[in-house]
Amino acid sequence: MSETTQTFRWLERLTLYERLMRLDKPIGILLLLWPTLWGLWIAAEGEPSWVIVWIFTLGVVLMRSAGCVINDFADRNIDPFVERTKERPLAARRVSVKEALTLFFVLTLLAFLLILPILTPLLFWLAVVAFLLAASYPFTKRFLSIPQAYLGVAFGFGVPMAFAAIRGEVPSLAWWMLAANVFWAIAYDTEYALVDIEDDRKIGIKTSALTFGRFVIPLIMLCYFFALAILAFVGWQAQLGWPYALGLLGAAAISAYHYRLIRTREREKCFRAFLHNNWFGAAIFAGLALDYLLRQSA
Repeated sequence: MSETTQTFRWLERLTLYERLMRLDKPIGILLLLWPTLWGLWIAAEGEPSWVIVWIFTLGVVLMRSAGCVINDFADRNIDPFVERTKERPLAARRVSVKEALTLFFVLTLLAFLLILPILTPLLFWLAVVAFLLAASYPFTKRFLSIPQAYLGVAFGFGVPMAFAAIRGEVPSLAWWMLAANVFWAIAYDTEYALVDIEDDRKIGIKTSALTFGRFVIPLIMLCYFFALAILAFVGWQAQLGWPYALGLLGAAAISAYHYRLIRTREREKCFRAFLHNNWFGAAIFAGLALDYLLRQSA
């Protein structure tokens, strides 16, 4: 085998690993990153250490990538029968199970090594819980009627970890923020589930889109409402002002736009609504960051 051919094969493997980690589809990273940033900014009252911000940001990328790998491992015998997922590397049998599991453990090990400079006993145990949540979520679709709620806990667990890293404790405010993220995750991942609802019904996978049935659209909007209501309570508890309220209003307007997209349950529009949730999280963070910025400059 020539050196050029060998190099090409290595590049091909790396491309497959990139697809397995979904680095080519960053929406999952963003949906995991926004609540983590909310937690960092509120825990540090607008002045988090940039070292901690970078540690958590890189940790988000690594753990989301690991979550995608273990998700495809869990669904490797299901994805081939779903139109949207049948070409994923594990589903198409272009990556072996051994390769996928090795990649998963390497990514989680790197994420753990990343937090060593700021590690405390509390942060260690929270990191263990975060790992267990990420590793077990893909399997909840077999027995939980609303696995999206479990996803919300997994995707929001950066919040208590942020408080632990900065304050050395996890106050009730952090758990309220986690609860808000659970409702947000149910909303956006149900939009995502509407894209595959017919395939999921045939295969027997449980999702909130199937569980909610004919009430799925109003229940999605109700979840957005609860997420925003809890975040408003968080803002009141943290004594945040009008910029944060403006951010919440922006997020509310975005959720109203999502209703326009999903009300007919068209697959393409539901997927657009799911992707658009990046701006929901960004609007809240923008209001939060501006609030603290104005407070510091006053």
